[in-house]
Parts: sequence; C-alpha cells; structure tokens
Amino acid sequence: MKGKTALVTGSSHGLGLAMADALAAAGCKVLLHGVEPATDVEPARAAFEARYGAAPDYIQADLANPAAVEQLISQAVERTGSLDILVNNAVVRHFAPIDAFPVDKWEQALAVNLSAAFHAVRLSLPRMRERGWGRIFNMTSVYGMRGTANRVDYVTTKSALLGLTRAVAAETVGTGVTCNAICPGAVHTPTSEKRIVTLMNETGLAREAAVREFLRGKQPSGQFVEASHVAQLVVFLCGDAAGEINGAMLPVEGGWLAT
Repeated sequence: MKGKTALVTGSSHGLGLAMADALAAAGCKVLLHGVEPATDVEPARAAFEARYGAAPDYIQADLANPAAVEQLISQAVERTGSLDILVNNAVVRHFAPIDAFPVDKWEQALAVNLSAAFHAVRLSLPRMRERGWGRIFNMTSVYGMRGTANRVDYVTTKSALLGLTRAVAAETVGTGVTCNAICPGAVHTPTSEKRIVTLMNETGLAREAAVREFLRGKQPSGQFVEASHVAQLVVFLCGDAAGEINGAMLPVEGGWLAT
C-alpha cells in the first residue's frame, strides 16, 4: 500500500478514524475529514504521528454543499499528488417518524449521505482510470437492506448507496478500479459507547447486560462489531486478492441480515 493515498470522509472520530488508521498502518498516506474545527482533531493527528511518524492532513468541510465536496477532492489531490482510495463514510442521522420528520433534516441527509458520495466519485474516478488503479468504498448499513421505524433518512440514503455502488462498479469493469459497499451492523465507537453508558446509568444494568439489551432484536451475536475489523476488511479490499471483487455488498454485522 506504500505510495497510495486515501481520503476517508467523516474520519475525525469513530469508524471513519479507524479505517483511516488501518490504511495508514498498511502504508497509505491518508487524509482526514470532518466538520469539526481542526483543533478538535489534533489529538487524533498526534496519535497518527506517534505511530507512523507523520500526522495526516485534516480538511474541514460541510459536505451538504456540492461546492465543498469539489473543494475537498481538489485539496486532497493537491496535498497528496493523487487520490487512489476514496471511502465515502460521512453521514448525518435524525430520528423521527416520517409525518413529523423535519424537511431540512431530510434534505441534509440526501445531501451528505448520498449526493456527497456521488460528487466525490464523479470527481475522483477520472484520475483513478488514468492511473489504472483505484478503490472506492461506500459505507452503507444493515439498514440499507432492512427498514426500521423513525429513521427514514438513514434507511433511504443507505439503500440508495447500494444502487450507486452497483452503477459505479458496472462502469469500472476492466479499468483496475473497483467500487464496493461495506455494510456494518452495530459498531463499537465512542458514540455507541456513550449510549451504552447512558443505558447503564438509566437501568442499573452491568455493562455486559447493557450491551445485550442495546443489541436485542438487532445483532444476533449479542456483541458489537469492532471498528478495527471493518477497517481491516477495507484494507483487504485494497489488495491484489480483491481485484475481482467489484459491486459487492459486504456485511459485517454478526449475522443480522441472515436472521
């Protein structure tokens, strides 16, 4: 992976940061992205520098604006000289029944979760084709294959990303570029950890019992997926052995979709 460059959107924390870390460990030069001020990301950048000898660049951008997506891709190429791996991970979420769902939140979800991925792909793909190599990942979800109440924005946009993945894959056959969708279930991240701690405080449950309760009716394994395991799958898909995996939906969800 040395000599390759990777942009992971929504990588200031959580799963996105874990994927960026795994790509850096494999030898990639990575770029971090988020909506937070740069000062908030300094601890993560310092950790990269301690592990790998260099701190990754961080680009702050609100991907709800197509012009910001274009600027993000342009800056990524300018700072690294190329863009070999694109991970569309940035996401927003809102919880409400459809008849009470705020219209502005719906439009934001379409823009960040779906349109930003489209714009990032259309702007990155020509350079990948020119070099004869590239990897594009769209981070979808179990809810790209299943519905759930009060999450119409998330279910709709994650489902649409599967269609985008297949369409891009069909246009990249034989070019050395692949496009795949990663479908995580409930991943252990700082955000999910906060929800577990809240549940423990509200119910008095011990941690293990709180995790089981949180995942009840969802992930049949009864355990969170580790973010590092999803990240390692992304690294594998960048390798030669995955060169013929194109247009796939790859679940990492403890059997959730099988039950």
